[in-house]
Amino acid sequence: MKLKLPILFFFFGMFSVFSQTKVSGYVFDEFDQPVAYANILFKGSTEGTISNEEGKFYLESDSTWKTLAVSFLGYETQEILLEKRVTYELKFILKEEAAALNEVLIVTGNQSKKASENPAIAILKKIWERKRKNGLRQFDQYQYDKYEKVEFDLNTIDSALIKSRIFKGMEFVFDKVDTSKVTGKTYLPIFINEAISKVYGDNLLNEEKEDLKGNKNSGFSNNQIIIEFVDDLYADFDIYDNYLKFFDKSFTSPLSKTGVNTYNYVLSDSAFIDNKWCYNIIYYPRRKNELTFKGDFWVNDSTYAIKDINLQASKSANINWVKEIYIEQEFEVVNDSVFLLKRDYMLSDFALNKKEKSRGVYGKRTTLYNNYVFDEPKDSDFYSQKVYSYNEDAYNRDDEFWDKNRMESLSQDERGVYKMLDTLKTVKKFKNLYSLGSILASGYIEVSSINTDIGPIFSVFGFNEVEGVRVRGGGRTYFGPNDLWRVEGYVAYGFRDDKFKYGISGKALLDIKNRLIISGGNRRDVEQIGANLTSSTDVLGRSLASSAVIGTSINDKLTSINLTTLGFELEPSKNFVVRTSGTYRTLESASPTFSLDYNDPEAVGGVSSDIQQYETALSFSYYPNRKMTGYGVERRVANDGFATLFAQVTRGDEGVFGSDFDYTKVQFSYIQPWLLGAYGRLTTTVEAGKTFGAVPLGLLSVVPGNQSYFSIYNTFPQLDFYEFVTDTYTSMHLEHNFNGRIFSRVPFLKKYNLRAIVGVRGVWGELSDENIALSTTGNPVEIPLIAPTDEVYYEYSVGVGNIFKILRIDFNFRGNYLDAPEARPFGVTGSFGFSF
Repeated sequence: MKLKLPILFFFFGMFSVFSQTKVSGYVFDEFDQPVAYANILFKGSTEGTISNEEGKFYLESDSTWKTLAVSFLGYETQEILLEKRVTYELKFILKEEAAALNEVLIVTGNQSKKASENPAIAILKKIWERKRKNGLRQFDQYQYDKYEKVEFDLNTIDSALIKSRIFKGMEFVFDKVDTSKVTGKTYLPIFINEAISKVYGDNLLNEEKEDLKGNKNSGFSNNQIIIEFVDDLYADFDIYDNYLKFFDKSFTSPLSKTGVNTYNYVLSDSAFIDNKWCYNIIYYPRRKNELTFKGDFWVNDSTYAIKDINLQASKSANINWVKEIYIEQEFEVVNDSVFLLKRDYMLSDFALNKKEKSRGVYGKRTTLYNNYVFDEPKDSDFYSQKVYSYNEDAYNRDDEFWDKNRMESLSQDERGVYKMLDTLKTVKKFKNLYSLGSILASGYIEVSSINTDIGPIFSVFGFNEVEGVRVRGGGRTYFGPNDLWRVEGYVAYGFRDDKFKYGISGKALLDIKNRLIISGGNRRDVEQIGANLTSSTDVLGRSLASSAVIGTSINDKLTSINLTTLGFELEPSKNFVVRTSGTYRTLESASPTFSLDYNDPEAVGGVSSDIQQYETALSFSYYPNRKMTGYGVERRVANDGFATLFAQVTRGDEGVFGSDFDYTKVQFSYIQPWLLGAYGRLTTTVEAGKTFGAVPLGLLSVVPGNQSYFSIYNTFPQLDFYEFVTDTYTSMHLEHNFNGRIFSRVPFLKKYNLRAIVGVRGVWGELSDENIALSTTGNPVEIPLIAPTDEVYYEYSVGVGNIFKILRIDFNFRGNYLDAPEARPFGVTGSFGFSF
């Protein structure tokens, strides 16, 4: 008998209009207490489920059944005749068996962690011993066919929604409303995507490659951002791993070696499944508010390979915007000792809150695997020979291809989704609503008639002490997400300085295979130099000059910059980027209360106030495990959690184009996020750099302070701008987000799903006497040049995140150099953001 985990999610994709039997209800004992994990089965079948922690269950079958049986160890089995095909709100009261009153198994509370006392733990240890010998891990090389279907549905469709003004003129879409096979709740499909691919892997090389053969979608088919979001949202995972990543969170796997400290395990049943004797183990969390699951799994008694597993995220799990998660994996027996993944379901309910009746969007991924082939090695170049291989034909397959290659046929309703959504996109009201959503998501207003996007809209207004109120308008060319060239620019105006600023840039992809890109542009604007230690060559790079309306102190240390650059970029191997550029810039103070003066014997009066400099830069960037989508000049990152390594050599040549200085600057940075399982995420950043040669303040490395009330990673919130200036530096930033692990153990706080964040950051630097003397001119507003040489400057912070799901507050402390003029020993910063 194969038992199923009770499915409390809106399993919107797995429906059928031909369903014959539907039942739901509750299971209680004689004391009116819910019976969790009771077995509910259509008598004479293998179709069943188990009750949840409240004793609730729902069960549906495509066949017609007359009898429902409910059982639980230590209780008498109850059967009920089903007089109708649909019977809801049944109530079962189980009575204890007289012969088993002293042997009742209660699946609740904490179970023993010892194998000698709990047979489930003994089985679990066998799984740990054999997990490296199960699945694809046991083969040197592998390949298989993969079919993936992703669908999004608007859920909880009721008469109020149907009659609402928002759907006026689009009532025909509700012809496709159906009922979930699992919950009986209504839903309306709004997006469907299918993909067929061939996957190759090598466990010795630790490489994997997926060759897309076909892709078909409807709904938001032209919005690459949504498709990329879907791809990242439903990333593949291995159930044998200790931690499983979903929605940027690391859940403890029920098969983890640390599982005994996180879950309770109960040996519930045993049975033959596909002619293999298997044990059934139920598991559930030991504590609330942690990233855990509950469910059950079947495991073979000889190989200790998983045959079937169900995972249902705990409702108290510290995750935002996701009300429910349900996962089911089925493994097929290839031979006596090989169990391979055959089918994978993942379903999620996205909603603003976790109330039962809240309306939201269901997301479902169905993945099927077939045609496994093993131990056929391929050359290492096979996995990295192309940076990006785009097959346009894969997106234009005909119906014959899909009928032949789908591993399961679309249901009648799924086939209707394509037609309904294609019709919907011709409705003017829907197109307007879609455009509004696209603007909010991308920040750009699309003007398709001239192939242009206007924006970004979020940078229209700003403020700083030099410009006062600043307005900005910009745009970019946009023929499609995979444009081979793009031009963008902006114009800005400051009402206090009464000056216009502008920036324009262009880039073109000359070679798709090796991603040879030429780029260039010019910018005249006001900039906060020293916003980052590691310099960027992006001509339209973000400036912090107007990012804060209110700051901790006056921000008048701004620079007027005129920058022109020309660069070439090449990606000779996957995720390894080489860039060379030539940049000419002029710098001068944008405020009479800030000085960039330096001693210049050739200038009138012996002092110059502007810098003219040409630089040649050569940089190398490496992003291991980064996944990109698209093939145009601007690809998009499809995942996160990968490291970033950056090294750059910059050469300034005196005399070239009238340049003032001769120097060489070497810089390096390494950013690495670490998923630490149930303990959260640690982000580390290391930067180092040195400037050889004498240069003035405008060309030195300024330790990035932060005079705003916003939390900006990689800056020092208790430092003012230009408080520390260096020509040689090393810095480190550490920030750890516990993802609720701390607050989940505080009784009166755990219900709020708060997240503790701690950070420490430090910087050491030097500044040569020659460079100090160069910028010491006697100007009354010049900045004393100080480097953190005697001791490492450091700060530390503690923060609380996920306040109202969107707010984070950090309490920052300055560790030393407290005797500096106007030093800020303590400060509070915050940030807003939407995250899972």
